[in-house]
Amino acid sequence: MKVVVPVKRVIDANIKVRVKADRSGVELNNVKMAMNPFCEIAVEESIRMKESGAAEEIVVVAAGPQQSQETIRTALAMGADRGILIQTDVPLEPLAVSKLLKSVIEREGPGLVVMGKQAVDNDNNQTGQMLSAKLNWSLGTFVSKIEIKDDSFEVVREVDGGLETVSLSKPSVITVDLRLNEPRYASLPNIMKARRKPIETLTPDELGVDVTPRIEVVEVNEPPNRQAGIKVSSAAELIEKLRDEAKVLA
Repeated sequence: MKVVVPVKRVIDANIKVRVKADRSGVELNNVKMAMNPFCEIAVEESIRMKESGAAEEIVVVAAGPQQSQETIRTALAMGADRGILIQTDVPLEPLAVSKLLKSVIEREGPGLVVMGKQAVDNDNNQTGQMLSAKLNWSLGTFVSKIEIKDDSFEVVREVDGGLETVSLSKPSVITVDLRLNEPRYASLPNIMKARRKPIETLTPDELGVDVTPRIEVVEVNEPPNRQAGIKVSSAAELIEKLRDEAKVLA
């Protein structure tokens, strides 16, 4: 079974995000970038599938600027086999990404797509669902456990009420949650080997996909500073303040 793993280059999760002076977006110049944490979990899970003999090849796909090659190399150093970069400097929306991935997946013919449930830069949580719909494949979202059967995938989903176990017919798209695994660190020998692993570069035009943005960002602002709390002397005073000042009670 071939496994395709989409990955995304985002601002390092440990870095404080800064808004541009003109409020047109988030500052990316001279900012440390890294692989989206949920994507790391997806890469790790696909590698474990290969180590167990369930997967034969792992193909990592990234869409974005040329620097996204670094993200692919990170996945290759972890243990993926080869990479595909869909190179474009146009800001990509989930719909465009799902169309690009659909074209690549139809070329590659995998039995499974494992991807992060969302990216930490925009938190859209849309690409996996859109990709499943376009491919007409079964879908498992927010997955914290994957068990591979002969003709299906049994997954445990994290839902509001607890855990839900579902069976997915193959082929499938699975979006993973934080509790699925703990991603490994790439060793120095594997980092050196990753430099020799192939990365194919494509463009949206070659895939026949229009990635023109459909959404215009009007303005980006930092959240307001959190206000200091106050102490109340009684439950009655608390209810009064929630009703009259906070306006959260009718």
